[in-house]
Amino acid sequence: MAILKYATFALTAFAISTQALADDAANATAMVKKAVAYIKENGKEKAFADFNNPAGNFAKGELYIFVSDMQGKMVAHGANSKLIGKNLMDLKDADGKLFVKEYTDLAKAKGNGWVDYKWVNPSTKAIDNKSTYVEKIEDLVVGAGIYKK
Repeated sequence: MAILKYATFALTAFAISTQALADDAANATAMVKKAVAYIKENGKEKAFADFNNPAGNFAKGELYIFVSDMQGKMVAHGANSKLIGKNLMDLKDADGKLFVKEYTDLAKAKGNGWVDYKWVNPSTKAIDNKSTYVEKIEDLVVGAGIYKK
């Protein structure tokens, strides 16, 4: 009986965890789509200023908008303003993956999609699996990432 209770608990916890990840992915996708629409409606200058505001409408907890150009230069970042103006094309994750290059290439080739890599989670300070959703608009890549817990 105890094994059955544990199995039920484990399956319930897994289902909740899986649903939370799906919700996080949906929120990241929705935020990127909202940001792309915002750029179209308000122009780059106003949009970037709003994206850079960590207390604004484009940052919620661990979820924030970033924007880079097609050469890998960060032009907006909702969590770390020190990255703005820096070329991150050669930035590698914990496994040596060139994830900025990968998401830029993906945006150029397909217009949007997900890229997986490993990055330091600011909440836990541990290296975690992260997925970032990106969309191309003009000569820009707009993205938001989620940590896979």
